[in-house]
Amino acid sequence: MRFKTVTSPHILRETSVGQVMRRVLYAMVPGIAALVWFFGWGILVNLAVATLVALVAETAMLVARGKPLALHLGDCSAVVTAWLLAVALPPLAPWWLTTIGVLSAIVVAKHLYGGLGYNPFNPAMVGYVVLLISFPREMSAWLIPHGVGQPHVLSLTDTLGAIFGGALPASISPDALTGATPLDVLRTRLGLGLTVTEIRNSPAFGIVAGHGWEWAALGFLAGGLWLVYIRAAAWQIPAGMLGALAVMSSIFFLVDPERYAAPWFHLWSGAAIYGAFFIATDPVTASTTPRGRLIYGAGIGVLVCIIRAFGGYPDGVAFAVLLMNIVAPTIDLHTQPRVFGARRG
Repeated sequence: MRFKTVTSPHILRETSVGQVMRRVLYAMVPGIAALVWFFGWGILVNLAVATLVALVAETAMLVARGKPLALHLGDCSAVVTAWLLAVALPPLAPWWLTTIGVLSAIVVAKHLYGGLGYNPFNPAMVGYVVLLISFPREMSAWLIPHGVGQPHVLSLTDTLGAIFGGALPASISPDALTGATPLDVLRTRLGLGLTVTEIRNSPAFGIVAGHGWEWAALGFLAGGLWLVYIRAAAWQIPAGMLGALAVMSSIFFLVDPERYAAPWFHLWSGAAIYGAFFIATDPVTASTTPRGRLIYGAGIGVLVCIIRAFGGYPDGVAFAVLLMNIVAPTIDLHTQPRVFGARRG
């Protein structure tokens, strides 16, 4: 009996670093569109400034290290780092703030460790933490979302003036334009003795989380699920992170629902979904084994919940990711899959 076999080579379709990076950029578009709708032109200006600074810094470091420009600039890794950081910055962040963050990410966190593939820490989160620790006032000045209390909607000209000139039009009061994030509002008012129920009655809160923020999270969720579907991101990390965050926040909520927010508020607030699909899944700094990815993601989720409940910062995703970056090699070491044909134990 003869068997007909399809001719060789039996290989999978080639996927380059540049293709993966571009898919990450495409997946971010729905969430970015929601942010622009609710927070204005500043989001796009931040993206433009961050991209320009990242490309210049990447070029300078490649020249200094004697690396080929076309190859490394074409993989879009610097642009992805710039976008991941820029999305997390306040819409009216001054240009120098964005510049410092991107330089910290590209020069220090990436190239001083050897470039793409050698950095032990997520570059975008390193840049974000540098800014958060060094410039807490500038990093907390978020715009009031469109549709809450009829805030002023800045034109592109006014936005550029605020970002590059540091001044708003005389007719616009900064106090009427900017406000804290929902997580920051929750933390501050809990410290004043208010209950979660009283805080949630604020017009700044939407259906399950902050007005506008939940729609941005929905956009990032759609993009993240698409990345998982096309296998550009491992499902275990977001599943482990969001699952652990849901479980931990549920425990706190059941213990004292007036002191700790509901799990759905934690999942849809801040950078939880954004971090789960776009930050924690970084293939260089995350765990690489199937079981290790679940443990790695779960560790981030637990740390995020602990930082939000007891730490000094309202969100905690950036710190949680960097802390788990440290233990990712150890997780991989102890979660290696069994070699085919070898016995267990």
